Amino acid sequence: MTQFTQGLDPAWVARVTGGVAGEAVQPARDLVWDSREVTPGTAFVALPGQRTHGNRFLEDAVRRGAAFLLTDRPHPRAVRVDDPYRALLRLGRALRDRFRGTLIGVTGSVGKTSTKEAIAQGLGFAAPAGNLNTPPALTRFFLHLDPGAPGAVVELGIDRPGEIDELLALAAPDFGVLTAVAPAHLEGLGDLTRVAMEKARLLRTASTGLAEVSAARVAGVAGVATYGFDPAADHPATDLTLSPAGARFRYRGWQVRVPYPSRGAALAALAALAVAEHLGLPLVAVRKRLARLRLPPGRMQVMQKGALTVIHDAYNANPASLAAGLEALSAFPGRKVVVLGEMKELGPEAVRYHREAARQAARVGEVLVFVGPHAKAMAEAAGKGQPAADLKEAGEALRRALRPGDVLYLKASRAVGLEALLEVLDD
Repeated sequence: MTQFTQGLDPAWVARVTGGVAGEAVQPARDLVWDSREVTPGTAFVALPGQRTHGNRFLEDAVRRGAAFLLTDRPHPRAVRVDDPYRALLRLGRALRDRFRGTLIGVTGSVGKTSTKEAIAQGLGFAAPAGNLNTPPALTRFFLHLDPGAPGAVVELGIDRPGEIDELLALAAPDFGVLTAVAPAHLEGLGDLTRVAMEKARLLRTASTGLAEVSAARVAGVAGVATYGFDPAADHPATDLTLSPAGARFRYRGWQVRVPYPSRGAALAALAALAVAEHLGLPLVAVRKRLARLRLPPGRMQVMQKGALTVIHDAYNANPASLAAGLEALSAFPGRKVVVLGEMKELGPEAVRYHREAARQAARVGEVLVFVGPHAKAMAEAAGKGQPAADLKEAGEALRRALRPGDVLYLKASRAVGLEALLEVLDD
């Protein structure tokens, strides 16, 4: 989508946020919350962070050419508000309200970004890049969203109670899609019941909803259309086949193909078809676009490194996404080498989840390397494998183990940085 820029008038921003504009404010063409990204004509939002507050960088933003500052501090270049974060939420909602098309919101424990991308690309709708799913990112997206576009898709990501309500108030989706409910962000949300309760708020807020069939059961939502590889689903798909070339399945008598060898990518494509059907859009065109689907890096990304096949699936990880990745890996010919790093935010049951993950990996992989604080427990549970304290040790283990023709699968939470091991293959 060509970026549309409508600009930010500081007087209008002051009005919708309940703030007061200083005498030196100027109209902005963009909005950021990291002063290092400020360029001339950009608005800077001074938000509180885990380590510091954006107010520390007001003068840095001014030196870099900020058009105005959204802050609770007095400054001639400021739109001064009582609470910058709450002001940002109000600003985001005001920008969203300018949009006249259909807004689709996607949430879930697994597959949010893939589903958002499949719906956006399949239907030709606008969407934020990658997994930009926080209030600042959505506010910036709405700033650049063409009010006359036919539709848009946003991802709603949460890791604490109440966060989904903030996102729903900001985004006000017309159509909600729930992809899955599984163990993820348990440190902030507590347990699977709370995860389900928080995620399901999307379906109770949007005027129309759609849920992956198992997620609907876990979340206990009734009266919502479902999709999945289950004959009980309202939008059922059949004959799922995974291969190194991608995934194939049948829907409404048609064969559908996506160029990613995973159940998750196939479910994302099925969600796009089901949404299109609800909106009365032609499925033939959607099916053709899905055959060219492109997901952000690190999501079942297959690449060749010399005589090795590498599956980079380490953008993020939880037990459900790992199970799906291992299912896809089993369809590849060749000796399978599995590298598993830590799955973050699993709470007090983290060790149990990691041990079970290791046992699953042992059923698929001939060579196993475990990285991080649970590595020894994982190797013990698997009954084989090399524990590595860090990426350096993991890289050394790979150098010793890899052979031409191997299939290397990388899986961990994003914070682990497991993709650094790709450099080992270039040595």
